[in-house]
Amino acid sequence: MAKVFQFFKESRAELKKVVWPTKADVLSSIKVVIISTFIVAIILGLLDLGFSELFRLILR
Repeated sequence: MAKVFQFFKESRAELKKVVWPTKADVLSSIKVVIISTFIVAIILGLLDLGFSELFRLILR
C-alpha cells in the first residue's frame, strides 16, 4: 500500500512541474484545428464529388 501512496505523491510532484498552455494558446490551437478540419472536409468532399461524376460518366 505504501507504493501506491508513493506513486501518487510522485505523480503530484511531476504534475507541478508541467508548464500548462495558456488559455490564449489553447484557443489558438483550437482555431487551427477547426479551420484545418473544415479545409480538409471541403477538399475531400470535392474529390468525392469529382470521382462520383467521373465514374458516372464512365459507367454510362
